Amino acid sequence: MVWIDPEFVVPTIPDTEKYEGTEADANVLQALPNGVTIKWSSTCGASSWAISSKLDTISADGQEKSYFLKVYTASGALDIARGEFEGIRKLAAAIPDNVPTPVAYGLCANDPSRAFFLAQFSAMTDELPGIMDLISVVLKIHQEPSPSGKFGFDVTTFSGKHGSDNTWCDTWEEFFTRAMRGTMNGELAIHGPDEELQRLSEDILTKVIPRLIRPMETEGRRIEPVLVHGDLWHGNVSIHNDTKAPILYDPCCFYGHNECQPPLPPLLPLMA
Repeated sequence: MVWIDPEFVVPTIPDTEKYEGTEADANVLQALPNGVTIKWSSTCGASSWAISSKLDTISADGQEKSYFLKVYTASGALDIARGEFEGIRKLAAAIPDNVPTPVAYGLCANDPSRAFFLAQFSAMTDELPGIMDLISVVLKIHQEPSPSGKFGFDVTTFSGKHGSDNTWCDTWEEFFTRAMRGTMNGELAIHGPDEELQRLSEDILTKVIPRLIRPMETEGRRIEPVLVHGDLWHGNVSIHNDTKAPILYDPCCFYGHNECQPPLPPLLPLMA
């Protein structure tokens, strides 16, 4: 189970961020196809670190298309946008019918402390796909092997605004231990020192994980790293309105054990 602070409030769009009209950031406009103009832009959602909008566009020959725009407002916004773009790009190569098609990412021209992620808009229901439909999609993702044969990813990817150390390494034990240590350090940084928690954490890292994971990578055994969504929970899965196919989004991709749901980031009233 995931603990959620009883004082947690679902983020809403701040009044200062709400927008409806035909304008868009200059760098976002440049990322759109040539000749496209904005018919209408409107904010449609928010988290504690990003503002989402739908852009309805029209081309010179009258073709209409909608795009999903996420503007990251948190510290390190460009890294977060890059992580989402590269993760979706890898997923799109494996399951093109089950993720929003990525278009671009970059800094915002009107505020370089912010960054944007742009994708083709996918209209989705509020329902979850059937378990067998979802499993079939996940299996396709796990058919994508690590290009280097190592564990990790090309860039830092993020669960929310919490980054994952995806430095390439040779063993699953090293990658998993590093991820777990990052989660533990994050908890201590947020909640303050706790002698018992620190002692138990070190025991998990130095005794429990080696005893459970190391045998899977000794005596000729090997875990083959494959592409993993990395943040696969019901909040990041839906059904496409038109195709009725499962849609996955907001990944925290890496190449790792195919059965892994990595250690969650510190659980705070930041969840969305």
